[in-house]
Amino acid sequence: MTAEQEPGIYFDHHASTPVDERVVDEMDAAFSEVYGNPASRTNHSAGMEANDLVKTARTRVMEAIGATRSEEIIFTSGATESDNLAIKGAMRRAREQGDGNHVITVETEHEAVLEACEALGEQGFDVTVLPVDSTGLVDPADVEAAITDETVLVSVMAANNEVGTIAPLEEIGAITTEHDVLFHTDAVQAVGYVDLDVDSLGIDLMSLSGHKIYGPKGVGALYVRYGSIHLEPLVHGGGHERGWRSGTLNVPGIVGLGKAIQLAEAEREERSAHIEALRDAFQAQLLERLDDVAVNGNQEQRLPNNLNMSFIGADDQRLVTRLNNDGLYAATGSACSTMETNESHVLTAMLDDPERIQSSVRFGLGKDTTEAEVADAVEIVVENVDRLRRFNSL
Repeated sequence: MTAEQEPGIYFDHHASTPVDERVVDEMDAAFSEVYGNPASRTNHSAGMEANDLVKTARTRVMEAIGATRSEEIIFTSGATESDNLAIKGAMRRAREQGDGNHVITVETEHEAVLEACEALGEQGFDVTVLPVDSTGLVDPADVEAAITDETVLVSVMAANNEVGTIAPLEEIGAITTEHDVLFHTDAVQAVGYVDLDVDSLGIDLMSLSGHKIYGPKGVGALYVRYGSIHLEPLVHGGGHERGWRSGTLNVPGIVGLGKAIQLAEAEREERSAHIEALRDAFQAQLLERLDDVAVNGNQEQRLPNNLNMSFIGADDQRLVTRLNNDGLYAATGSACSTMETNESHVLTAMLDDPERIQSSVRFGLGKDTTEAEVADAVEIVVENVDRLRRFNSL
């Protein structure tokens, strides 16, 4: 940022979040003071100190999601790797052992899940992709109906990264438990907003990420229920992380993830109440001041920080460009496909309305968002939607 530039209003917290200063403080020591390799813990105190930091972070992640053993937490480079390790690892090992060949997922999943399943399909696995309703909800009855004797795994995102719809995890978990099928969830967007107790939800595998919860980028975790599953590793060499994810551990990143998820869980109610009030005010003012606007996603079961709206008559790409130029940072969809110009696969699965799909913008508010920022954001959105509509009417 140059000296002439003013800081923008950041409403893209689904893509990434600023790192909390409390997280930075803990990471600093891991960079400068505790520099050993955790794998050297049996050789010298430097390795032991680093290993102690990793153990603390592992315990924090475990406690935040209701796991019972620290070894159930496998550290990765992020949720994309966690998703791939969970899905490919479970399916390949199951087929190797003759335990099944079928995986079930949902149309609105993150690309990391959908493309992992697509890759398995190309390798001869049987893949079922279930539909959602117009609000982005998958029907648990559809999940149960899709289960066969060959089903190994069901993967359903805890909360959608584009429209914020929260999945019926408890119902799906009860179904997978009854049928003795593994249940994986990408919980990246849900941490800090949804109760993610793995036991009560019947979850066997859960993907997590640091940079969505005010932690660092490039670090994530995979919860693997102890004793319920064996995974085929994606990365071999060294036998780190129970042999399922080899490679020298990113100690500062892991420390940051552990602190971030501890804070997210401890402050969950406070953060949710603050953000939801601001989101609702933002939504209400836009609906009051603009015609031909639709809110996308489930209005009852959704993340408190999410607002996905269609501004009919205003092209989403042009609108987001104008908003960003005026200092309001928003997005047209998932940040993981920023180089793509295709329509949102999430909204396409939900809606049979090209005009609504092509005019959608995702706003993601954060824990530090202010009332003043919401007021300014309303003015920026209204002004630019009106401009685009006038231009299109010429």
